[in-house]
Amino acid sequence: MVIDKSMSSPEAAVADIFDGASVMIGGFGAAGMPDRLIEALIAQGARDLTVINNNAGNGDAGLAALLREKRVRKIICSFPRQSDSHHFDALYRAGEIELELVPQGNLAARIHAAGAGLGAIFTPTGYGTLLAEGKEIREIDGRNHVLEYPIHADFALIKAQSGDRWGNLVYRKTARNFGPIMAMAAACTIAQVNEIVPLGALDPETVVTPGIFVQRVVMTMASAAAA
Repeated sequence: MVIDKSMSSPEAAVADIFDGASVMIGGFGAAGMPDRLIEALIAQGARDLTVINNNAGNGDAGLAALLREKRVRKIICSFPRQSDSHHFDALYRAGEIELELVPQGNLAARIHAAGAGLGAIFTPTGYGTLLAEGKEIREIDGRNHVLEYPIHADFALIKAQSGDRWGNLVYRKTARNFGPIMAMAAACTIAQVNEIVPLGALDPETVVTPGIFVQRVVMTMASAAAA
């Protein structure tokens, strides 16, 4: 049986994302943001989504556009407010979106814990703050730690530089950010790539996300033919 995870279009790749789904979206601001997949998700129409992302959108494109269309019920992120996060700000002030604020290191650790199959983690970050209220506290090596649970998702939308039809991915510099751990933590990972190369073209030493963690790959630039 030939394994081919390549999809014909971003629209086909996100077609089965359902109302109420939890969706991880890669990116650190615009770096590594899967803009074409987000555009396809907006056109697809899924709503009441729980989105896990580093921030809450920038300007009017990408995640910000998804928020503008009021498709997101809850967002789990580290930096919800920036100078150009006006769509989130308006929604939050109007009580139209729920926010779970997570320190950036905890966010990454909780996503990684989901991908690693851990039941929970203890972290010192957040101890003694409002973020630790109601959570179990344990002293470890003389320092208080907060119990945090993994963050799983139904889908992960990520962006990589190159991929093959098996789903192996190579990233471009800091555009890598949350992509690798989100790919591990979602039931279905969809990767937007600039090129799909023939099998064997990717140096195994440069593959960051193995294909076992990726279910779909879609090329959004016509710079290479599919394997």
